[in-house]
Amino acid sequence: MPVFTVHAPPPVDDERRASPDRFVFVRDGFYGWAFVFGPLWLLTRRLWLALFGYLVVAVAVTFALTALRVGAGPRFAVMLLMALLLGLEAASLWRWTLSRRGWRQLDVVVGDDLPGAERRFFDRWSSRQSNPVSFSLPMDRGAPPPTRSVPMPSSSIYGDIVGSFPHPGSSR
Repeated sequence: MPVFTVHAPPPVDDERRASPDRFVFVRDGFYGWAFVFGPLWLLTRRLWLALFGYLVVAVAVTFALTALRVGAGPRFAVMLLMALLLGLEAASLWRWTLSRRGWRQLDVVVGDDLPGAERRFFDRWSSRQSNPVSFSLPMDRGAPPPTRSVPMPSSSIYGDIVGSFPHPGSSR
């Protein structure tokens, strides 16, 4: 089962707690899209320093392999290993960037998939809150609801039927 870490954004001046809809769930494990489209994946996640570091390392490795007159096969193997490393460490780079931006890690959750992990986290998280965000049924106050003092219009000539229902006790 996948393991997710849950991160909350830094609090803004006018709010004490972060809004739960801004929480980020980062899955631990291999990221296939980061392996296949490394720089684009880093761009979409806005991991600027990681992207800069990846590009610097890729350019340095390319120049070093060119200076050493290495063939195309080993160059491809080295770039494939760099992409594999990025796919394996993508979650760590994402967590590192979030912590650098002031996000705090709230919890570690295990779930079959992202919706299951979210459900499990928010069930546990809402039970720990002092003012849980939940719906509660209205309480019975003991008194009947107020009645209308305005007479309802009748739908028959005789006034014994309101709508489609006769008055209680009247003949049908």
